[in-house]
Amino acid sequence: MPQLYYKHNRRSFLKSSAQAAGLLTAYGMGVTSVLGETTTAGAADEVKLALLSDTHIAEDVQNTYRGFFPSKNLQEVVPGVLNARPDAVLINGDVARLTGEKGDYAQVKKLLAPLAEQKPVYMTLGNHDHRENIQEAFPAPKGMQNVKDKQVMVIEQPAMRFVLLDSMMYVNKSPGLLGQSQRSWLEGFLRQSDAKPTILFVHHTLSDSDSSLLDADRLFQIIKPHQKVKAVFYGHSHQYNYDILDGIHLVNQPAIGYNFSDTEPVGWLTGTFGKEGADLTLHAFAGDKKENGKSKSLAWR
Repeated sequence: MPQLYYKHNRRSFLKSSAQAAGLLTAYGMGVTSVLGETTTAGAADEVKLALLSDTHIAEDVQNTYRGFFPSKNLQEVVPGVLNARPDAVLINGDVARLTGEKGDYAQVKKLLAPLAEQKPVYMTLGNHDHRENIQEAFPAPKGMQNVKDKQVMVIEQPAMRFVLLDSMMYVNKSPGLLGQSQRSWLEGFLRQSDAKPTILFVHHTLSDSDSSLLDADRLFQIIKPHQKVKAVFYGHSHQYNYDILDGIHLVNQPAIGYNFSDTEPVGWLTGTFGKEGADLTLHAFAGDKKENGKSKSLAWR
């Protein structure tokens, strides 16, 4: 269930239109941008996103795990994200610390306010989030369509399309699931949409582990035949990794809250997406920082 936090009201932001048999809703300000009022140079050809994941924010700002303070980490990250001047921010699940309490999301809202004043902040749900509580804190954009207990968001840009999927299954239990209805929606959407490069975001990892996305194999059966699907971004594992399967890039985003291993960075990515590929840069502020500032270029299939 993707959520949106955006406080910038100088112009009408939520201009929505239903497409794809009423299952696709695009949110925007006009035909040239659906991410915000201003875009980076060459906006018709590029989109710049700040990519965060696994923030794990608790109501108690002193909450700590493995020596990390997730709230302080996010507070530290916000100025850097603002300085990067992205078109939008996307947090790929596990927004809350453990069980997605109302107080957790109140703290998230407070910490993200400086970003939301400037840019839209999109959030997918992870296994430590709570549907009703996050929706109460960050109401779904007007026109969001349900896909039988799930919600998806499609963000359209002139050069790119971003699809935010819903893999949440149980609160505070590891596995994730898209489910038959969401898979059917995705299959139908990919058949009907144009050839614009399409990037998927989902919280859960794509391995065959019992704690991963349980229908990952069926997801790949759907997306492999569609040349327009260029990459899948995910979090959950608190690891930073790149892989490729049948020409589809798989990007495991690092965590903001903490790592599970000292060999992994704690940080976030900036990504510039275009028609031919994407350039991703790691911003590591804790953990293993040896790759901090280094970029990775992805060429689309």
